[in-house]
Amino acid sequence: MSEVLSIVLGGGKGTRLFPLTQARAKPAVPFGGKFRLVDIPISNCINAGLKQIYILTQFNSASLHLHLAQTYMFDHFTNGFVEILAAEQTPEHSGWYEGTADAVRKNFLHFRTQNPSYYLILSGDQLYRMDLEDLLAKHKASGAAITIAATTVKREDASQLGILKVDKTNRITAFMEKPGPTRDIGDYRVPAELRIDQNTKEDRYLASMGIYVFNAQAMEDCLANELSDFGKEIIPAAISKLKVNSYIFDGYWEDIGTIKNFYEANLELATLTPRFDFYDEDHPIYTHSRSLPPSKMNFSNMNQSIAAEGCIITNAAITNSIVGVRSVIESGSSLNGVIYMGADFYETDAQKQANIEARIPNVGIGKGVIVKGAIIDKNARIGDGCRIGVDDLSRTDGNFGHYYIVDGIIVIPKNTTLYPGTVI
Repeated sequence: MSEVLSIVLGGGKGTRLFPLTQARAKPAVPFGGKFRLVDIPISNCINAGLKQIYILTQFNSASLHLHLAQTYMFDHFTNGFVEILAAEQTPEHSGWYEGTADAVRKNFLHFRTQNPSYYLILSGDQLYRMDLEDLLAKHKASGAAITIAATTVKREDASQLGILKVDKTNRITAFMEKPGPTRDIGDYRVPAELRIDQNTKEDRYLASMGIYVFNAQAMEDCLANELSDFGKEIIPAAISKLKVNSYIFDGYWEDIGTIKNFYEANLELATLTPRFDFYDEDHPIYTHSRSLPPSKMNFSNMNQSIAAEGCIITNAAITNSIVGVRSVIESGSSLNGVIYMGADFYETDAQKQANIEARIPNVGIGKGVIVKGAIIDKNARIGDGCRIGVDDLSRTDGNFGHYYIVDGIIVIPKNTTLYPGTVI
């Protein structure tokens, strides 16, 4: 696997995940109580024996850089690395990354020193568990210059994705980027013999997952121009000149592109049989090891919920929720359909006394707080008696100063203070 260089694209602005991306890159957004989104592609690589990994970053990257530096440290005998390549000025390039392909092009100087035979391009903000070793083996056996991982979707889900047209041998013959809900894409239906679910009569389409394998020379040739984006420009141009194959993935995959997707994918982790399983010991998802104490539940009721380590929960009712690291939830509080990301630190007794003198709540959720259908980002101070998402059910999207409503979901940004009795 040393002939494969893995590149995780983590430099986008993540505007559709705002305000969670207000102060961090999208791949650094906390997920599942204790993880970050970037842990998913990196863990898939490690589980496949791929340990030469570059992360390309650009916007709000400080939090992402810190997480990567604290988490991924290989020993001296593996020849592995997880290295950050932030946008930089060089004699050849003086601007920002202008797109996914442009980001790779501007870093060829670093990639070529590894002398790879293949480039594996991954997104930093998707939820899936893929056998990348099998993907690479199928790519080599096919004789293709490029292989695109694809998953089958319904017509309504195809609107905002790149749709592939394939023949009976899995060769891609056409590509359509985000066809929208009304365009006729009947010619792009998955051939019957390639259907994963042979029992359904409903039309299925192949959507690009944004995961690509390039032969090294094909990558050089495809980027020997000014085209800036893989999905919109590089792949359509390559299909007409090179053999480009699809790799049909039949597992769970979710593009964490919007607040709604993020919210639903998180809460599904707490269901009885989640489609994405963090409890697979053979293919673990790695993250920062914090050495925190186990969570403590004092006279509390938790139903179909997840609590990460280091939490102190007292006399609370928590249903269908995710509770992140170091969460402190005080007596009489209730959470229902809530993603609470926890905190980066515990407050000392002296800090809590200073909070009393400054008349601000402690970090965490105070006494008698009721929250329903919300995302509460890290280090929030939710004062006693606050009511969030309980009284006003209209939920018109917008920026309301100390909170946002996106896709009908209330989002409390990182480091926000809600004073006692606040009603949202």
